[in-house]
Amino acid sequence: MSNTWFRFRQFTLHQNLCAMKVTTDACIQGAWTPLPATTERILDIGTGTGLLALMLAQRSRDAIIDAVEYDAAAAQQAAVNAASSPWASRTHILHQDIRTHNPGHRYDLIICNPPFFRNSLKNDTEQKSIARHNVTLTAHELAHAISNLLSPDGTFSLLLPAGEMQHWYPVLMEYSITEFARLDVKHTPAAEVKRVVSLLSFRQVSAPDTETLIIKDMEGSYTEQFATLLRPFYLNI
Repeated sequence: MSNTWFRFRQFTLHQNLCAMKVTTDACIQGAWTPLPATTERILDIGTGTGLLALMLAQRSRDAIIDAVEYDAAAAQQAAVNAASSPWASRTHILHQDIRTHNPGHRYDLIICNPPFFRNSLKNDTEQKSIARHNVTLTAHELAHAISNLLSPDGTFSLLLPAGEMQHWYPVLMEYSITEFARLDVKHTPAAEVKRVVSLLSFRQVSAPDTETLIIKDMEGSYTEQFATLLRPFYLNI
């Protein structure tokens, strides 16, 4: 059974009410996604435990973070986690459908680890199925929301399995959202790329910058690359 909590250096996430627990992939996304000092407004879509929202709150000095969550139980838990963090005053948990989110402004950074595994078997519980499959939010619906909410010079950070990401690029391009950089994540040097963090925007580039992150070396220890990235968050690394 997964722990009911996950303790980071500066905050703790309780996760017993959330279908999807804290994952290494999401931690990589939260730590690696660029966060310029000029970033004023951040949107976390499908916040779950509040992980990405709080990682970005830790990394930013005074950015305001809106974290939208469709599931009521997860939104309740994220609100508790945010309230007990050092950044409660600027982290807003919203129990809301992103398709109806209308804040009256656009965001400098939008981050999302969306439902995936479009063609795989559904999970036993409805809550976990919603969290892991695109049964409530399609790629077109998410792309439409991003097109309405991202500032003209803003960045959209998207985490997906490598194979799944290929289905999303054409959809995003329909809304003039294209990739300018990406991080390919491998568990070991010999492993295939399993996850991709893609950075997208309305800006057009000839070819995206590509970086590879390897989590563990051949001896099973964390690589220095991974340790350096996650050291501000993980307790024992």
